[in-house]
Amino acid sequence: MGKVVTLTEAASIALHGMIIIARSKHLVNVQEIAELTGTSRHHVAKIFQRLVKAGYLYSQRGPTGGFVLRKKPEEITFLDLYEAIEGTLELTPCPLDKPICNFDRCIMNNVTLQMTKDFKEYLKSQTLDMYI
Repeated sequence: MGKVVTLTEAASIALHGMIIIARSKHLVNVQEIAELTGTSRHHVAKIFQRLVKAGYLYSQRGPTGGFVLRKKPEEITFLDLYEAIEGTLELTPCPLDKPICNFDRCIMNNVTLQMTKDFKEYLKSQTLDMYI
């Protein structure tokens, strides 16, 4: 079955994992996030290293290591996290990125542009503290 809008597994792991960390009173390790999100430990490690590099987490190595937020939960939006993993969410008028259309108007009536705007605004309005 087709889906018009989907969230990549990487973005989903980032969002859910960051909520897990924000809720925790202790360091949360890769294994815990992988188990709670039902995903690969390797994939979680890769994604969370990106979030460390982007400045959203501190990482501590070792058997008692894990991740902790670098910023306050109210300062981290879902858009911040999404773009740290997927790159900047672009607003483009054409869903096919065509510079010139063969028709006098968009046959999709710019619905994809509006969906992207709405999605971006939603992500921007959601902060981690709203899920603690």
